[in-house]
Amino acid sequence: MPKRRVLPILLFACAVIPMDASAQGIEILPQYQAELDAIRADPRVGAALDDVLAMDPENERRLIELTEIEAPPFMEEERAAHYRGMIRGLGLEADLDGVGNVIARRAGSGGARTVAVVAHLDTVFPKGTDVTVRREGDKLMAPGIADDTRGLVTMLTIMELMDRHGLETSDDVLFVGSVGEEGLGDLRGVKHLFREGAPEIHAFIAIDGTSNTRVLNHAIGSHRYRVSFRGPGGHSWGAFGLGNPAHAMARAIKLFDDRAGEYVTSGAKTTYNIGRIGGGTSINSIPAENWMEVDMRSMEPGRLDEIDAIFQTAMRDALAEQNELRRDGQELTVDIEMIGNRPSGIVPVDTPLIQRAFAATRAVGAQPELSMGSTDSNVAISLGIPATTIGSGGEGFGAHSLHEWWANRDGHLGIQKAMLLILAEAGFEPQAP
Repeated sequence: MPKRRVLPILLFACAVIPMDASAQGIEILPQYQAELDAIRADPRVGAALDDVLAMDPENERRLIELTEIEAPPFMEEERAAHYRGMIRGLGLEADLDGVGNVIARRAGSGGARTVAVVAHLDTVFPKGTDVTVRREGDKLMAPGIADDTRGLVTMLTIMELMDRHGLETSDDVLFVGSVGEEGLGDLRGVKHLFREGAPEIHAFIAIDGTSNTRVLNHAIGSHRYRVSFRGPGGHSWGAFGLGNPAHAMARAIKLFDDRAGEYVTSGAKTTYNIGRIGGGTSINSIPAENWMEVDMRSMEPGRLDEIDAIFQTAMRDALAEQNELRRDGQELTVDIEMIGNRPSGIVPVDTPLIQRAFAATRAVGAQPELSMGSTDSNVAISLGIPATTIGSGGEGFGAHSLHEWWANRDGHLGIQKAMLLILAEAGFEPQAP
């Protein structure tokens, strides 16, 4: 096999945070390192790993092709149809499920488990965003190119090479291009995979971001709300004295910021953010409605519930105070609608999937690094199903921005790592070299 270089890899976004590996006690148990070494030494696997590097030009073409198909939140259909066509073009079966996920099941040789491998189809960018890929040196520049279009290409390459080289596994492997990973999508694609009565999934691997070193085992939970203060509205002069929803919302933000700001100064990391506000008709009108969108996150489920309670109380208190101040008309009302609920949890480091991810990372010459984040893995982790998120390889920067880029700087290593992990987790039986 040709010598493979390892370069420092930038940790790409997708809300993933590295943790101190030594503090987390990273230790690869001998049986898992031996398992990965044996898989890597199999001549068929070696040929597939070599092909990953040889496929760089084709994978760049695929990356550009997919990136230039818009996939706004809740509008992933065009990209999903094209991705399904790409899979079928390899001679493999792929279909769409009830929410629009692209599903390709690779049957195992008789094992009782299913290992899901997922990369998300959607981006954060609204329809009409210019997603044309342009080159700047070795960088490919375009919104969504690394988060997570590169993940889709990584998964496609693994499907192709497993088929080409006859890399059979004991367990089924379910390859999924998921919808709704970003923003208000609220992980709806993966939640559908784990809906009541759905076929069982026994292990879950998300490919998101680009780091070769990351092994996610800690899902950060989040609660998201849309809050709407409402009143009768009227002329700013003629109806002066009516309850004002904008004033109520401003008071609510102040109360929440004061109380939550104090709460987050101690304990496990917990955050809050008012991300969007809107409403009103004109500068000289008392608005009939003002709204805001709120995001809260925490490493621990209990603390997420506690800051949520602080938020709820602040909203009610602000409403009551503003109603006391009104001089005329009916009382203001508030509607607090939960629009996102990402569950949290932790996978122990001695779990076989995490150990195999460590060993696969080491197998491509990188040092594994534990991380936490908010990804498609959250759902599985919260249900007690072994899950992790790993990177797709290369270097990326500027996620969720118009200046996002990806560069093929030893990008093949990410694909190789993912393929080795999938083979190990799904029960590949290696042959002696």
